Amino acid sequence: MKRACLSLAAASALALLASAAGAEPPNQSSVSMPTTQLKYRSTGVTDNVHGEVKAAAAYGDSSHGPHGTFLKMPGGFVSPVHTHSSDEWGVIIAGVFANGKPGSQDILLPAGSYFLQKAAEPHVSKCVSENECIIFLSQGGKYDFITAK
Repeated sequence: MKRACLSLAAASALALLASAAGAEPPNQSSVSMPTTQLKYRSTGVTDNVHGEVKAAAAYGDSSHGPHGTFLKMPGGFVSPVHTHSSDEWGVIIAGVFANGKPGSQDILLPAGSYFLQKAAEPHVSKCVSENECIIFLSQGGKYDFITAK
């Protein structure tokens, strides 16, 4: 029952994220895609210890504009301080995630949790669980990862 509630909450949040980001899925036929059919690709983002963050498109093109994208982050991953050009809305699907200003106390975000990361705000993203984190991101612009100087 708990898992069903989390799935329903995540599905509702995903719909809200898409509309909030102005990144509504394109006008197309309905889509049902099992997680086993998601095609994860390299993002080039790594902490040089735990591995690389991988991305799989749900809709849109994250390299050019509005999109919904699944991210897989290795357990224990800690990003360098970075920013993004567009606001990010995220829902944690699996694992325990933290996202905050450098030096701030972590607010733990288990599966079903939500975050908004404002554009141009320096922050650190962490997968604090031993197992990988899976996050659904929605942005009204392209995805970028700008490491702080």
